[in-house]
Amino acid sequence: MRYDKLIPTGIASLVAAIFTAILFAPASLAFNLSIGEGAGSARGINQATALFGNTGVFTTISNLMLFGIGAVSVIMVIVGGLRYVISGGNSATITTAKNTILYAIVGLVIAILAYAIVNFVIGSFVPDGSGGGTNV
Repeated sequence: MRYDKLIPTGIASLVAAIFTAILFAPASLAFNLSIGEGAGSARGINQATALFGNTGVFTTISNLMLFGIGAVSVIMVIVGGLRYVISGGNSATITTAKNTILYAIVGLVIAILAYAIVNFVIGSFVPDGSGGGTNV
């Protein structure tokens, strides 16, 4: 059996099938649903319905990120403190430990400032005043 003659026939059949699916699928599968209803039916149980507000998606994401950054910062302060304690008087190790503590604290301050800025911006765009929330 020669396959070189089947390839053009197979491609033509594939193009015809795709064209038929594109042409008739919207009429048969739409069931008169709007885009909003379709997105609403795809949402899971107990998921946020709003982007803004105290239970909104942006607030939840920023709270989780702040929690993660805070946890990593506390761990790095502990690591820096342990490095400082076990340095044994070595000035290079003491400097490294102090830098670790300093950078962890600076990172935490930047994260808190970023959180405040995001909440301020979200709060200024929400008309009813239910900003990004302050539940840290």
